[in-house]
Amino acid sequence: MLQITTLLIQIIVILLTARIVGWGFRKIHQPQVVGEMAAGILLGPSLLGWLAPDVFAVLFPLSSLGFLSTLSQIGLLVFMFLVGLELNPKLLRERARTALVTSHASILIPFLLGGLLALYLYPRLSDNGVPFTHFALFMGTAMSITAFPVLARILTERKLLSTPLGGIAIACAAIDDVTAWCILAGVVLLVRASSADNVLWVMVLGSVTYVGVMLYVARKALRHLEVKYKQREEVSKDMVAVILLIVFASSLATESLGIHALFGAFIAGAIMPKNRGFVRALTEKLEDITLVLLLPLFFASTGLRTSIGLVSGTEMWFYCALIIGVAVVGKFGGASIAARASGMNWRESAALGVLMNTRGLVELVVLNIGLDIGVISPALFAMMVIMALVTTFMTTPLLEMIYRPPLYARHRETGIIQVKQAA
Repeated sequence: MLQITTLLIQIIVILLTARIVGWGFRKIHQPQVVGEMAAGILLGPSLLGWLAPDVFAVLFPLSSLGFLSTLSQIGLLVFMFLVGLELNPKLLRERARTALVTSHASILIPFLLGGLLALYLYPRLSDNGVPFTHFALFMGTAMSITAFPVLARILTERKLLSTPLGGIAIACAAIDDVTAWCILAGVVLLVRASSADNVLWVMVLGSVTYVGVMLYVARKALRHLEVKYKQREEVSKDMVAVILLIVFASSLATESLGIHALFGAFIAGAIMPKNRGFVRALTEKLEDITLVLLLPLFFASTGLRTSIGLVSGTEMWFYCALIIGVAVVGKFGGASIAARASGMNWRESAALGVLMNTRGLVELVVLNIGLDIGVISPALFAMMVIMALVTTFMTTPLLEMIYRPPLYARHRETGIIQVKQAA
């Protein structure tokens, strides 16, 4: 009874803090999710544990954190399913050239810079227990992330989603998400294969078989759901139950294969029928409880693992600033230069670079995976969390400076984006 009482008190405090801080961030023209991310940090040892250690110890006793973490992980599985559900292959085909060039450049350049940064950080923030290859691959992947859901919310709030720039940004972020998650899956496989009794080739073969079954068998079977939806024009409770069973079974499969449960949830969403009405109806069924209740619990769980106090002294803050600098240069620079090379003008290229630099929630998910598998230390985890917050926070003000309201209002009216015609 004491455990459920503690958990309920924690949920009340987390939800109240998330809504209040999220409301405050909306007042300064930031997406609410950025405030909720910050709220999780405020409730952790970085602020509450520092200002009121006795209150923190009573509110978040060590013995209770497992329950909170487990509940937040369930929410994270549903969230990753929704991320996969929102991926629309039609978007990618419509804007293939610009999206492919820009997205691959915005992955390759930060990935390479992350690998170079790993050369410098490895002897300073890691140890011999972590192979350098694993460390470098993870750093490259973490630098390559774009937060598809947060980006979509920013574009919606700025009324940019229906513009050509917004369409290209969403397509690029979708390709980024798929590519980065594939790379991360490979990194997790390597780490788990080297630290367990599993044989790498068995894990790889099992993973390839799983992906093949999901893409060529399960996806065709799931078309039955779309047919049922068109007949009834609603997503019934039975359909939701079936879909959740698929999500959790897919998550169990990828966790058993040695990748991670989150990959299974993401792939389950990616193979779902993409009928616009079906996607909207299913999202409405699952989104509110996930975004309002379960994700703030994940932010709080992340905040409880983040101790900014570990980033102490001039040297440690220099490492943190270096990480932020490399992250911004790699993502913003890579996307902007690639967009310009594909024909967009400099203003729109810079705006796209700013949007692709948004890391947000997806970065926190990746960082938690890195901490769980032991690739990064708690100190580096804290630095990377700060980087995720900074790069997400800077998106809206930079976008307003570069891509002013009169300019994108005119683009909404005309539907025209200044792109040079290819010779």
